[in-house]
Formats: sequence, C-alpha cells, structure tokens
Amino acid sequence: MSGDVFKLGVVKFGCIGAAPLLDLIFDERADREDLEVRVFTSGAKLDPDSCVGPTKMVIDYEPHLVLSVSPNAALKGPTKSREMLHEAGLPTITISDGPSEKGFYKKDEEGKKKKSVLDKQGFFILYADAMIGARREFLDPTEMVLFNADMIKVLTNTGVIRLLQENIHAVIEELKTEKEPKMPTMKVTAEKAVEAAGFTNPYAASKAYAALKIAEGVADVTVQGCFVEQDAAKYIPLVAAGHEMMRAAARLSDEAREMEKGMDALLRTPHTKKGELKKKTKLGGKPA
Repeated sequence: MSGDVFKLGVVKFGCIGAAPLLDLIFDERADREDLEVRVFTSGAKLDPDSCVGPTKMVIDYEPHLVLSVSPNAALKGPTKSREMLHEAGLPTITISDGPSEKGFYKKDEEGKKKKSVLDKQGFFILYADAMIGARREFLDPTEMVLFNADMIKVLTNTGVIRLLQENIHAVIEELKTEKEPKMPTMKVTAEKAVEAAGFTNPYAASKAYAALKIAEGVADVTVQGCFVEQDAAKYIPLVAAGHEMMRAAARLSDEAREMEKGMDALLRTPHTKKGELKKKTKLGGKPA
C-alpha cells in the first residue's frame, strides 16, 4: 500500500439496517491516524442511473478498499456498480440482505448453487437485516426511522456489526501489507453472529439468537405484505406486524446486552489510533 493512510470508500444505495453507521464502525472515536473514510450515496434510489454517479465518485477517490451496502444487491443498480468497481480493479466487499443471495450464488449445470463473485470482491449476506414494511398507508418517515433504529439495535447487540467490523478489519490489515486479501464470502447466520458477539452468559446468547430469528422472520411477513397481498385490509396488518416483530427483537437484544453488563462481562473491541483492534470485558479494565 502506497502512503501512510488507508483510504476506505463506502457506497450506499438505498438503505438497510447495516448502512447508516457502517462507515463509522472503523473509526468510532474519530482519532485513527492510519485511516481515511469517504462516503458516497444514491440516497433512497436503487436504479442503475442513480447508482452510477456515486460509483464513479468512489472510483475517482481511488480507495484501497470499497464497501458497498444496499438492499438486494442482485438488483440491476447495485450489480452495475459492482461491475464498474471490478473494471476499475478496486477490491470490494458488498453488504446486503437475504434477497441478495441470488446475486452471489448461481446454479451450475447440475442445478447446484455455487458462489459466483467477481475478482477481488467479497460479500456478507445479512439474513436478519429484514425488509421494511413499505406500504404508503403504513410507512411514514417516523415509522421508517423507528424501524431502522430497532434494526440497528438488533444487528449491534447480537454480534452482526462486530462480525462485520472484525472481518473487514482483517481485509484492511492484509491490504496494508500489500498481501492478496482473503475476501469474505459469508452468509451471516444467527449462529455466526452470536459467536462474534462474545457472550459469556448462555441466557444472553439465547436471547440474542431469538432476536435474530425473529428479525429473519420479519422478511417473510413484510414481503408478503408488500408484494404478494393486494387487499389493503390484509396487507396493512401484515406490515404493521412485521414492525412489531422487529420492536420485540430489539427489546430481546437489549436484554441480552444488559445481562452481560450485569456480570461485568460485556465484550468491547475498540480501535487504537494506529488502527489496532483491542479487546476488553471488565468495565474498569484497559483494552489489550
């Protein structure tokens, strides 16, 4: 890697729960001397025309690594962006939700699913990052923000965000030393997330697992309410139910974290100014 500062580019198309604070989890105290982060976004839109502009801007930024985050990365807009980043030769990791799986797994001649990823690219598929209840009769800006707030709690309290932090950190460290990085190609299951959370209390781990499974179930309910059911008398209660499920999942995830706090065993993984990843559990202890 040329220069002393690692340049991380983040492109955001539309919004999933992992998107709003993704760029901040690598420099939580804004004091890293080794890292520079820039964010480029299409706003709420996901169509190809909306995705091309931010992609051109991140290419012009010439980052060492690009993170691309969006709903359903298999759609034409995010797919076009990945192709552009591939042509530019930029290492890229995509973070997306369950429907994106069909963009990264193709059936072979025998009908078996196999990974299909462009060179220098990786991905995380977040099954718990469920679709929002996007029906006009139900979803206003307040409801949208509250749903995402609950989603962020679920993803953070249960270990999903730490899993992203640690795995992307490993890629950054490899690129710093000019090694060929091992790009992650991961389906983020509830089991993997809870393991990354580092719970010591088995009841806390069980609550986190339950929260993730409820969040995964939200997708089934909201997809039914948004795309399948056409009767408003039926789809409005469906999308409302999905949001109530996410609220319940957020409460469970909070309970899991509080149990760890009560034991003074809460895992923290802060960065140093030089970008090293440290760990601690005792509140009064120092990261090591």
